[in-house]
Amino acid sequence: MNISAKYSPGDIEDKWYSAWMEAKIFKSIPDDRQPYTIAIPPPNVTGILHMGHVLNNTLQDVLIRRKRMEGYNACWVPGTDHASIATEAKVVKLLADQGIAKTDMSREDFLKHAFAWKEKYGGIILQQLKKLGASCDWDRTAFTMDEEYSDSVIKVFCDLYEKGYVYRGIRMVNWDPSAQTAVSDEEVIYRDTPGKLYHVRYPIQGSEGEFVTIATTRPETILGDTAIAIHPEDTRYTHLHGKFALVPLINRLIPIITDTYVDREFGTGCLKVTPAHDINDYEIGIRHNLPVIDALNPNGTISPAGELYIGKDRFFVRKQIAKDLEERGLLAKTEEYRHSVGYSERTDAAIEPRLSMQWFLKMKEISQPAYKAVVEGELNLIPDKFVNTYKHWMENVRDWCLSRQLWWGHRIPAYYIKGSSQFVVATHESEALEKAKIKTGNAQLTLNDLQQDPDVLDTWASSWLWPISIFHGLTRPGNPEFNYYYPTNDLVTAPEILFFWVARMIIAGYEYTGKKPFTNVYLTGIVRDDKRRKMSKQLGNSPDPLDLIEQYGADGVRVGMLLSSPAGNDLLYKEALVEQGRNFANKIWNAYRLVNGWTTSPASPSAQDGVALHWMNARLNESAAEIRDHFSKFRISDALMSVYKLVWDDFCNWFLEMIKPPQGESVSAETLSKTVELFEKCLQLVHPFMPFLSEEIWQGLKTRKPGAFIAIERLFTEVAPDTGLLKNLELIRSTITEVRAYWNDQRSKQAADSEKQDLELYIKSENQAVFQKYLAILKKFLRTDTVVFVQEKPDGAGTLQIGTTEIYIPLPKLDVADEKTKILEDIDYFEGFLLKVNKNLQNERFVSNAPAQVIQNERQKQSDAEAKLKLLRERLAEMGS
Repeated sequence: MNISAKYSPGDIEDKWYSAWMEAKIFKSIPDDRQPYTIAIPPPNVTGILHMGHVLNNTLQDVLIRRKRMEGYNACWVPGTDHASIATEAKVVKLLADQGIAKTDMSREDFLKHAFAWKEKYGGIILQQLKKLGASCDWDRTAFTMDEEYSDSVIKVFCDLYEKGYVYRGIRMVNWDPSAQTAVSDEEVIYRDTPGKLYHVRYPIQGSEGEFVTIATTRPETILGDTAIAIHPEDTRYTHLHGKFALVPLINRLIPIITDTYVDREFGTGCLKVTPAHDINDYEIGIRHNLPVIDALNPNGTISPAGELYIGKDRFFVRKQIAKDLEERGLLAKTEEYRHSVGYSERTDAAIEPRLSMQWFLKMKEISQPAYKAVVEGELNLIPDKFVNTYKHWMENVRDWCLSRQLWWGHRIPAYYIKGSSQFVVATHESEALEKAKIKTGNAQLTLNDLQQDPDVLDTWASSWLWPISIFHGLTRPGNPEFNYYYPTNDLVTAPEILFFWVARMIIAGYEYTGKKPFTNVYLTGIVRDDKRRKMSKQLGNSPDPLDLIEQYGADGVRVGMLLSSPAGNDLLYKEALVEQGRNFANKIWNAYRLVNGWTTSPASPSAQDGVALHWMNARLNESAAEIRDHFSKFRISDALMSVYKLVWDDFCNWFLEMIKPPQGESVSAETLSKTVELFEKCLQLVHPFMPFLSEEIWQGLKTRKPGAFIAIERLFTEVAPDTGLLKNLELIRSTITEVRAYWNDQRSKQAADSEKQDLELYIKSENQAVFQKYLAILKKFLRTDTVVFVQEKPDGAGTLQIGTTEIYIPLPKLDVADEKTKILEDIDYFEGFLLKVNKNLQNERFVSNAPAQVIQNERQKQSDAEAKLKLLRERLAEMGS
């Protein structure tokens, strides 16, 4: 077979993905095998592939491919989330570019545009995941606004309402003025933000020239002030009890009230109370029966209730009101001030607290089974450091604001009876009409008498049903697929949506199935740049994954992302990692070319080949057990590193060199056949990480039956390795490695005018029998014909200590003066180092308090330094000093 000299991933990747799709090897149908199920965290339908997706989906693909090869009925369900805020923003912008405003059209017309946009642009990311190699069951692709999925969302809302968990009321919510909708607490990102602290004077009614000064970061909210609060025990202001103040600029009279909430130490100890624009002020307003003045419109401009600056943006007014206050002598001072400001996770707009009529879900009671499941270990968070984070959130859980003031999404199934304050909740219009007739006692009502709530549900109020609804568990309870695949097995996701999504899925799982939705939650880290910034398009610090795939190959990108991504720890991305992944692919490709280029002879394998084959088989089984253990503990990057070392070091660098015939000679046909078997097994371990390369080489190593793919080949069964052989060959390998390094170091010091000297080895060892048994391997790798076993050190030879073995090597002619200088420098260094270590070990407090492992490490350092000094002094003595 003619194999190209260079591995070119592009054509190979397209070829094999098409072949896999055509053969439908990723399709899963319930059978008598044990299922293994992953539900993809559905990316936004608006999304395109970024580096976080690459990490997350590579991990999922590694897990699913490994289980497929272990004989499980592996099912990875893909899909997308309708993403209410993000998608509506895209469609609104698209229409605006055409000169069309959302407000100029009906809801039905807008939704037609939204669905058209979704059909044209939505789901691009799923096609991009195929370039990465994602082995999803694409026939199961789900969308959170599919008709049956929507039915399940509406059914759950109605059920929770009937159970008394869902309620409607006016509450303080986080308001996104850009999207003009409420957002949940978890969708608010708090950032330390530079601002100003404005010290504003409030005149006291009936008191000439007397003011109280109040510090605020949001002077525009003065327009909604309805009181000034002071602490009842603050003697500075006892004389103001029961008096009134004037709101600056407006001159609205507001009472001075007392409330223990006021912090006497902050600012002047006086607090302006704006119930419509601050959650704490709202609570004070309830206690004191204060009026509520909503000074802001939904879009963040000043409302008519604010009286001044009507229609102006809040941030413009912040600057303008400061100027106006200063002009009237009502601004005592302004100072720079950093404070925590909430921003919308979706639009990055500064959040406004806002009183609003919304739908809420009571969370305290319904979340108890989900809390218990994680705390008691029925459901695992990996790494378990996140358990305490989860506990804290669940113990302090707040009611969930379910409603969003948007058109794109699942419309809230509440129907208001026109002409009254009454409403009914129902899964569809006809049911709503029947309920309304009963509720009002009016059998003459028609659908025209009902008006559905205009709001939609929070996106997470649909995706929290994802593991249940992708198998139609709510619309077709107990169906065979749901019974087979649910609960799913592993969820791979990011820690930042532990509460948005993961906790809520666990809550829904127990509420609607009585079971956990998955067993393990593998929480990935965040992909960051070398300055530890989260990668994002806004910062311009993130490469395009598709460009990386084109340059380095999908397998190279996958390996690069996983090489340093332990669960829960952030990945510091460097392109060098992806280059390393590509280099690994090239290394395996070159091994394939080497093996493919050998000619064979009918001769039996040589003794050396027999040893090499036996050793490689033992290493393969030893590594396979290690890799299996890593997978069982979700140490995916460790599993990859074990594969990397096995293939690069053991198979390519050692084994193939052991059996490689001299130039122009043949290899035993039996040796080649067994080498191919070993190569196939290595490729099976490689496959989950590098699916394309492994499939190409596996197919090329021998003729396969139609429909055979390594992707569905059953993983070989491990056998107990020959530990004695492994130990012996490790001694030989370490000897070769140490001698090479030592000899190269000595050769580099050789005087320029001296003739190059051949390597000679004189060995004194209690393991002499081992060295004699594997003498041929030793000579081959060290390219020497002189290996002699001795009891005494030859004159003029250097000494290399390897465990209890001493290797004596006649030294080449050196530049003696230069070498002595270097040795003396090394002795000085190690004497200083040893002095520090000894000082630690002689310190009673250190030895008493340090962990045992730290003490052991110090003693190892002491031993190593002493051994190094001994050798250096011996070398110095050998040179006549």
